[in-house]
Amino acid sequence: MSESGIITGDDGKSRCHWHANLPDYMRYHDEEWGRPVTDDIRLFEKICLEGFQSGLSWLTILRKRENFRTAFAGFDFEKIALFDERDIERCLADPGIVRHRGKVASTINNARHAIALRAEFGSLAHYFWSYEPQLHERPALVDRQHVAANPTTPVSARISKDLKRRGWTFVGPTTVYAFMQAMGLVNDHIEGCFCRAEVEAMRAALVRP
Repeated sequence: MSESGIITGDDGKSRCHWHANLPDYMRYHDEEWGRPVTDDIRLFEKICLEGFQSGLSWLTILRKRENFRTAFAGFDFEKIALFDERDIERCLADPGIVRHRGKVASTINNARHAIALRAEFGSLAHYFWSYEPQLHERPALVDRQHVAANPTTPVSARISKDLKRRGWTFVGPTTVYAFMQAMGLVNDHIEGCFCRAEVEAMRAALVRP
C-alpha cells in the first residue's frame, strides 16, 4: 500500500486499502460500500449492524451478516418490533451472531422507533437522505488522511442527536457516519480507487427519496 492509501489487486484495479485483499471484504468494497441505498430494510439493517460492530471490526460483522439476517427476520423492522424476551434469549443463544444483550435489545427498540419514523417521514430513506451533506460540507479531496482523520462529521452528529432524541440507541456519531459512508450518503472511496467514479455516477443518477 502506498501513502495514498491505494492498493492494486491481482486484477490490476486500484482500490481503497482497507479491504486488505481479502476476497469477501474486497467484494463488499467493490459491490456494496458507498453505493447509494434507498431501501428501508437495507438502511435499517445497516444501522443496526453498525451498532453491533461497536468495539469490533466490520469484517467480523460482515462474515456473520447472513446469520444476523436469519436471527432478525431479514431486518424487517415491523417483524422485529414484535420480538419479546423469548426472542432476546433466542438471539443470545445463537453462536452465529454477536451475543450482546444490549445490542440485541437495541435492535428491537430501534425497530419500534423505525416504524414511528417511517410514519412521520414516509420512509426511512426520506429521513436519512434529507441529511445528505451539501457540497460545501464535503472535502475538496477525499484521501486517506481525510477519511482517517474524520470518523465523525457535523452531519453525523446531527443525525445521531436526532435519533437519540427519538429514542434510538447505539447510534453514536461514529456509528452514524460509518452508516452514511456505506449507504452512499457520502462517497468516501478515496481518490485513485476505481469505485470512486462509479459511485459518483450512481449518486448523480439517483432520484432522492
